[in-house]
Amino acid sequence: MKFSQRIGKTSATKQLQIDSVDDELKNGLWNGLKIFVVDKLSRHNQYSRDTEFDIFCSILWHHYYKLPIDTIPKYDSSSEEYIRNSFFNGMWYDVYDLLEFIANIDSNSVPIDTYKLKEFCNGIFEREFSGYRFIDDKICPITNENEVQEIEDAIETSGNFTSLRGANIHLKSALDKLSDKKAPDYRNSIKESISAIESVAKVISENAKDSLGAALDKIKGKIKLHQSLERGFKQLYGYTSDSDGIRHALMDDHNCFFEDAKYMLVSSSAFINYLISKSDKAGFKLK
Repeated sequence: MKFSQRIGKTSATKQLQIDSVDDELKNGLWNGLKIFVVDKLSRHNQYSRDTEFDIFCSILWHHYYKLPIDTIPKYDSSSEEYIRNSFFNGMWYDVYDLLEFIANIDSNSVPIDTYKLKEFCNGIFEREFSGYRFIDDKICPITNENEVQEIEDAIETSGNFTSLRGANIHLKSALDKLSDKKAPDYRNSIKESISAIESVAKVISENAKDSLGAALDKIKGKIKLHQSLERGFKQLYGYTSDSDGIRHALMDDHNCFFEDAKYMLVSSSAFINYLISKSDKAGFKLK
């Protein structure tokens, strides 16, 4: 804590940044782009054409800015100035759009260390109290490090098994729908989260036709599933099911909010991690 904060002259806290990016957050994120992208790519052969930075600018102008590539400035410094101005003068979500786009550029096209870039940005997000983090190449509205870890673990672990490919797809889809900054789809994010659990449970029950409820009934003895967890997720499944006739207020579009979808994704990820761990301990080997 700074001296001025300790004596109460300046605030030691700041508002959680969900629909905004203040100067300190924006400056920190720009420093990440400057260190890991701009300076790295323009460091060599800066007086010749067709450098790594030129290729990067071509990708940016064509796919992100969607401008004619013959409008790319002649000198690297001018191109950097254009990128910088668009970064600092755009809307708050434009900052995240650019970061997310660059983090997903194929490293075979330009040698960007996206892992270090995302790690650096996540440090800035945390330092400046942003409600977002990089998860699986997406900037997502997650506000707790433990929540981030549960989702990352579920996506990574389910991606390691061929049999859990369906669950992996559902989790990523839930994350995509939650993290869409302009048009988030909370209702369907919730349904994708529950579908991810259902997919894992079917694999363990060894019956692809099972519903989540039926699958949980079959596996609870096999892996010693806690009765309260089983009952809780059966109820949540009922709320999100189109076929069982139960339409809970949670799933009404006008009553479905970020908090609901985030809770469901985090809870579903944690439950998936739990099921995978319990299955392994019970001797059921996933393929």
